[in-house]
Amino acid sequence: MEELTKKVADSRCAMTEIVLPNDTNSLGNLMGGRLLHWMDICASISSQRHAGSVCVTVGVDEVDFKSAIRQSEIVILESQINRAFRTSMEVEINVWAENPREGTKRKCNRAFFTFVAIGRDSNPRRVPSLDILTDEENERFEGAGRRRELRLAHSS
Repeated sequence: MEELTKKVADSRCAMTEIVLPNDTNSLGNLMGGRLLHWMDICASISSQRHAGSVCVTVGVDEVDFKSAIRQSEIVILESQINRAFRTSMEVEINVWAENPREGTKRKCNRAFFTFVAIGRDSNPRRVPSLDILTDEENERFEGAGRRRELRLAHSS
């Protein structure tokens, strides 16, 4: 039986949110926890698109907070699968803040989430392989392998 593969593009997810007063801290900046919540949703959609099943978050690493996101700014989240392992996947999420009044957009955050696909029996299930088509996808694929080695070394 031939192994199922999927393209990176099949897993891509783009979400847009607006930062409302209830999303901010006392400085008027988006709370980190709210942003991580949105990032988890975006990454979850990518993982489920790839796996074709329910997926659960098992790890988050390298969350880079480069720039505060202010109230009333538009938050753009984009995610995709970087690499599929046996039952797990690394998902990269990039976040931009757009100020429509000023016509500006800046990259604010990046993170790598690890998800595991769950079967109907509530156990981890195999995920499709990733069909790498571009040099950029290959760089992300290789980087995901290096990050996985580090995660596994730290967990033992």
